[in-house]
Amino acid sequence: MSLWQQIKEDFSVPKQNDPALNSNFELFLNYPGVWAIVNHRIANRLYNKGWTKLSRFISGIGSLFTKTDIHPAATIGRRVFIDHAIGVVIGATCVIEEDVLIYQGVTLGGVSLDKGKRHPTVKANAVIGSGAKVLGNIIIGKNSKVGANSVVVCDVPKNSTAVGVPAKIIKKDNKNCKLAHGDLPDINKEMFKYLIERIHVLEVALKEQDGIDVSDKDKKLEEDYNKFINAMNSIKKK
Repeated sequence: MSLWQQIKEDFSVPKQNDPALNSNFELFLNYPGVWAIVNHRIANRLYNKGWTKLSRFISGIGSLFTKTDIHPAATIGRRVFIDHAIGVVIGATCVIEEDVLIYQGVTLGGVSLDKGKRHPTVKANAVIGSGAKVLGNIIIGKNSKVGANSVVVCDVPKNSTAVGVPAKIIKKDNKNCKLAHGDLPDINKEMFKYLIERIHVLEVALKEQDGIDVSDKDKKLEEDYNKFINAMNSIKKK
């Protein structure tokens, strides 16, 4: 595929991935991710031909205007779409296959200063949620999803969903599922729920064993809790 054909295809990708796109004119003003990819196509061709300094210069100019930092040595496949793009960082030995969707604030970075492959490989049709950090020479499997703000430091199997810090696999065999951030579990909430229930079990056990009466303190804690909930609700209404 020629460079011009590749660039033409890149400009057609937002039509398939962003329902907010209303006209071709918007592509030129409101889609820095497309321009970041197009700029990278040019810089990458020059880098592979040995024009490393010129490619780094072009990459730097692109970074300045799109707020997206893509090393010209990175390998990016066809129909990759960076939505909104601001704050995206893609390292030199990163490999991104076809039809990958990347949201704003994503880092595909390294954790080592050694030469060689030190950045992630993102397989075809994967989705990387906004703010996610994918670090090291790891593999994000085909059709896999990474939740927003997750930190991934281990391989994610194909057809899986990973969320959390550090990221854990919460769902497998989701080949035909779209990444809906609103449907992802709140890991912190679940952990706090577990801790609260565990404390309650221990309190009940102590009361039954030692005959301790903490009813007054329970009542005070319940009042404080209700005040906190009411305060949070009043903030939401504002």
